[in-house]
Amino acid sequence: MTGSPMSPPGHGPEPRSGAAAGQPSRWTLLLALGIPAALIAAGLALVLPALWRTAAPDLPHPRAARSASPPAPALAPAPALPSAQPAAPAPLATQTPAASPPPSRGPVSPAPLDELARSVTPATAWLQVPAEATLTRIGFGSCLHQGMPQPIWRAVLAARPELFLMIGDNVYGDIRSDDARELAAAYRAQLAHPEFAAARAAMPMLGVWDDHDYGQNDGGASFTHRAAAAALFRGFWQRPAGAGSDGGVQLAQVFGPPGRRVQVILLDTRSFRSAFVAQSGNSRLFGKYGPDLDPTKTMLGEAQWRWLAAELEKPAEVRLLVSSIQVLSEGHAFERWGNLPLERDRLIHTIEASGANGVILLSGDRHIGAIYNRPIAAGRILIEITSSSLNRSYGPARDVPTAELVSDLHHAENFGWIEIDWVRRRVALALRGIGGETLDGLVVRLSDLGLPARGD
Repeated sequence: MTGSPMSPPGHGPEPRSGAAAGQPSRWTLLLALGIPAALIAAGLALVLPALWRTAAPDLPHPRAARSASPPAPALAPAPALPSAQPAAPAPLATQTPAASPPPSRGPVSPAPLDELARSVTPATAWLQVPAEATLTRIGFGSCLHQGMPQPIWRAVLAARPELFLMIGDNVYGDIRSDDARELAAAYRAQLAHPEFAAARAAMPMLGVWDDHDYGQNDGGASFTHRAAAAALFRGFWQRPAGAGSDGGVQLAQVFGPPGRRVQVILLDTRSFRSAFVAQSGNSRLFGKYGPDLDPTKTMLGEAQWRWLAAELEKPAEVRLLVSSIQVLSEGHAFERWGNLPLERDRLIHTIEASGANGVILLSGDRHIGAIYNRPIAAGRILIEITSSSLNRSYGPARDVPTAELVSDLHHAENFGWIEIDWVRRRVALALRGIGGETLDGLVVRLSDLGLPARGD
């Protein structure tokens, strides 16, 4: 307790005036007049607080002093190197469909959104890749719980990526309260995590959200707290408030000189996505959703579809198109583009119609790592590499093997790795484990992605 000393227990403040010695007090006279003691006690309850304010106007009332809470400490800058690890939570169960949190009473009002954003903004800026820099080594990953150890960052940093993409579930903060406190606390905990802080201080990162940093398991456009989640996301990633004029968090950037340009496109698969439908009882796939051919449903929303088409028209040699959920996989019934088959067809048609070459799909979410491909127009192939999770393994997957799957399924912690050889004009794609070992991978010629055999 802070402040001036208070009276000893059992003693009130000394009155400014009182009865002389030997004279009967007011309370003695009241008793003599036959006033019941209970009424006297009730009077004391009303009088004493007033006496306290009169006698000691600068002192806090004892009850108020006991209930006052100290101010919340300011978020300290991230330490440069890991010094400790948070305690691990109880062991995770094997992969099962997660239940959505109960709905809260209503959204956060617009007034405190700026305050929410500031509450999770890092004390130091994220490192940036210069627009003219030639990228050759890019890492990516998903599903990073702020309350668990993160030893995988040692292997990531040892590989020396020039850019790392955080492609969803970058924190776990499902919102159950009206003020989004769970998600805000998750972001602050991630910033304070010593292993994440070391990674953040060592390499540039770009991020986009999935459901658990959106604030609702499997959440979409109907999520009540979307505005609060977007404010927190922009505060954490230091995105300008006006970014995404439609309210989404999509982002696109191009790095490198002509002939060696890498375009990074981060799709927002949450803000505008229509609801999925439950799978039929005779499905052979593990999960909870089924295909929905409703033509009115959307994955990206019309504004983001137009934005994507315009981005694919921009010149680039390699394009990393990031979807937080899987695009090509047909082997499960969890969240995937295959739940809205017409939208997946639209995505592939948009890539084909734009004439965009060098497109590689990156995805996360599934708590497995795997590689997929399928042929598209003009003799090209469309490759997808899924990396998940960075520190939240759920155990072996129960996906059904399907034609587009061209690797094993890796449930142990992993990160994705992209290495571009601009001289030989090829891209090596790999999944790497917690010790940096290669779990799976393949090498793709840029000509297989639609680029000419020789560069400029």
